[in-house]
Amino acid sequence: MPTPRKTSPRKPAARRAPARRKKPPEPVVEHLTVAERAAKGKEARANVPRRSHGLWEPAADRFDPVTLLEEQAASRVPELVPLRYGRMLASPFTFYRGAAYLMAADLAGEPQTGLTTQLCGDAHLSNFGVYAAPDRRLVFDLNDFDETLPGPFEWDVKRLVASFAVAGRDRRFSAKQREGINREVGRAYRETIRAVASMRTLDLWYLRVDVEEILAQARAQATAKTIARAEKNIAKSRAKDSLRAFDKLTEIVDGEPRIRNDPPRILRIHDLAPPELREAVTEQMHGVLRDYRATLTNDRRALLERFRFVDAARKVVGVGSVGTRAWIALMLGRDDGDPLFLQLKEAQPSVLEPFLGESAFTTHGERVVQGQRLMQSASDILLGWLTTDGVDGVTRHYYVRQLWDAKGSALVDQMDEETLATYARICGSTLARAHARAGDGVAIASYLGKGDTFDRAMATFAEAYADQNERDYETVSQAVQDGRLHAEFEPDR
Repeated sequence: MPTPRKTSPRKPAARRAPARRKKPPEPVVEHLTVAERAAKGKEARANVPRRSHGLWEPAADRFDPVTLLEEQAASRVPELVPLRYGRMLASPFTFYRGAAYLMAADLAGEPQTGLTTQLCGDAHLSNFGVYAAPDRRLVFDLNDFDETLPGPFEWDVKRLVASFAVAGRDRRFSAKQREGINREVGRAYRETIRAVASMRTLDLWYLRVDVEEILAQARAQATAKTIARAEKNIAKSRAKDSLRAFDKLTEIVDGEPRIRNDPPRILRIHDLAPPELREAVTEQMHGVLRDYRATLTNDRRALLERFRFVDAARKVVGVGSVGTRAWIALMLGRDDGDPLFLQLKEAQPSVLEPFLGESAFTTHGERVVQGQRLMQSASDILLGWLTTDGVDGVTRHYYVRQLWDAKGSALVDQMDEETLATYARICGSTLARAHARAGDGVAIASYLGKGDTFDRAMATFAEAYADQNERDYETVSQAVQDGRLHAEFEPDR
C-alpha cells in the first residue's frame, strides 16, 4: 500500500485590493445659528410681505388650461386620458385634484419667499390620510408624493388652503363659513411650525400623529355623530390590508389565485399582452421586481424574497394620476392565505420641475421615494423604485409600495362646517411638521411671526384661486362640449 503523501496547507492567494472609485465630493453643509436662521425669515418678509400672498389674480397672458392638460396627456396611456378628463369634470372639487400642473404654472408667476423645503407638490386635502406605520399603529400624514420637489414652502400651503375653499364650495358652505375654515389652515400651519421650530432636532424627527390621539381629541370636542363616523372610517381603513385586497381583487382560475378583471379600472397583464408575448411579459415582470428589490435595504430585501410573484394587472388610480401607468402585483408567501399586493406606479417628471428646476435624482421613482421618506414621519417598509423599458422602447420610472396598508382618506363630502374646520387644523399642522423636518422651520416660523397676517392672506388667496379653479373647470367642460377634448364618465358604483 502506498504511503500517503504529506501535504502542507495551501497558502491563500494574494488578494488584489479593489480599485478605488472616486466618489463625488459631499456638499458642504452650512450650520447657521438659531439667530441667523431667524434673520433669514425676517429678511424674506422684507422681500415678500406676508399680506402680499393674498393678492392674486390671473396674469393677462395666462396659459390656456386645456393646452396644459393636453401637454400632460402626451405621455399617458391614450385610452385612459378620456377617463381622466371624465373624473376631473365630475365637479370643480375633483377638477382641482387633477389640476396640480395648472396651479404650479400660476404660482410660478408669484413672488417667492426663497424659504425652501421639500414640497409635497400636490398638498390638497385629499392627499392626507391614515396608514399603518412599521410598528402597525395607524398614523395620520401626507400620503401622496408624485410631485414632490424642493421649493418655496408657501406653494404647498397655498395648494392646501385653496383645496379647503374649493371643498367648502362643494359642500355649499357660505362665504363666511369658508373664510373661517380657510383661516384655520394658515393658523394651524403657523402655530405648529412655530412650536416645532423650538424642539430638539431628534424630537422633531421622531414626531408623528397617531390616529388614536386625534380620536381622543375628537371625543372631547366633536358631536357623537361625527365621532361615530370617524371611528367607522378608521375601522374600515384598519381592515384595508393585503388580505382584504386578496379577497376583493382576486378569483380562483384553474385552481390558482388570479387578479380579477374589472375593465377599465383593472386589466390583467395576461389579457393586455398578445398571446405570443404573454410568457415574455411575465418574465419581464420577474426582472422588474428583481430591480425593485435591489433598492431595498438588506432586511427588507430578505422579507420580499419570501414572496413569489403570481400575477399582475394594470389598475387605474386617483384623479390626476389617471393615464399614468400603474400596476398591481400579487405575491404569495407561505401559502394562498399569505398574500402581498404591491403597487408599481409610474413616476413622471414633477409638475413643479418646469418652474423650479429638474430633480437632483437620476430617476423620478427615487425622487418620489426620497421625498416621501424625508417628509413623512413613518414610511412604508417596502417603499422602493425601478426603471424599465416598455414595449414601445420608452424608458419609464416607477416607485413601488404596498397597495393597501391600512390606508384611508377623510370623507370630505360628508363633513359639516365644524368637522371640516377641525380637519383643516389637522392638515395645516401636519404640513407644518413635514416642512420643518425637511427644511428650516426656524426661518419659516420667523417669517410667519406671531400675528395672523399670513392666515388672513391665505384665506383671501384661497377664495380668489377657487374662483380661478371654477373658471378653468368651465373652460375644460366647454372644450369637451366643443369636441376638442374627449371625456368618458364612469357610472356611479
